[in-house]
Amino acid sequence: MMCLLVRICWLLGFVTGLSLFAAGPGLADVYRYVDKNGIWHFTNVKTDSRYRIYLKSHKKDVRRFLDDYQGIIQQASVRFGIDPHLIRAVIEAESACDSRAVSSKGARGLMQLMPGTAREMGVEDAFDPAENIFGGVRYLSVLLKRFHNDKVLALAAYNAGPEAVETYKGVPPFTETREFVKRVMQRYLSNPSFSFQ
Repeated sequence: MMCLLVRICWLLGFVTGLSLFAAGPGLADVYRYVDKNGIWHFTNVKTDSRYRIYLKSHKKDVRRFLDDYQGIIQQASVRFGIDPHLIRAVIEAESACDSRAVSSKGARGLMQLMPGTAREMGVEDAFDPAENIFGGVRYLSVLLKRFHNDKVLALAAYNAGPEAVETYKGVPPFTETREFVKRVMQRYLSNPSFSFQ
């Protein structure tokens, strides 16, 4: 009976997930996890670290979300002297433009700020897009100054921490960090106008 229940819940979740995904542009990614009883849970707001990506939103949705935040990005760019295209690249690479994103390590919001970093940057609500972007860009500007405007090292420090970059005298040999730097720099350098293919 439990096996049948699990299959029914999985099927209902699968159909629900597909309907959410197919309902049209503007919906975020769909996440899922299976609990200890074998029941699948689905959501479009990742509120628990057990959730894993199930259905990815279309790139045009990412572009729309980035456009929604363009005013905030531009203000933060002017205030801290950071190229807006770099800010956009970080946002997409960090959270896929999901202002409610939470990583398994506890990083939150669009620019995935850790709680300690958020406090240092004066961010009270990491899920607020304006606060998160201003806090993330402020932190990025601090790192750029620390690493003499070397974007690669600043991005590595953004992901792994500045101490790790200084310890290894360059990009640390962490797969996650290297992949993050690569993703951001590819987005930043490949198309300055930031149009998605």
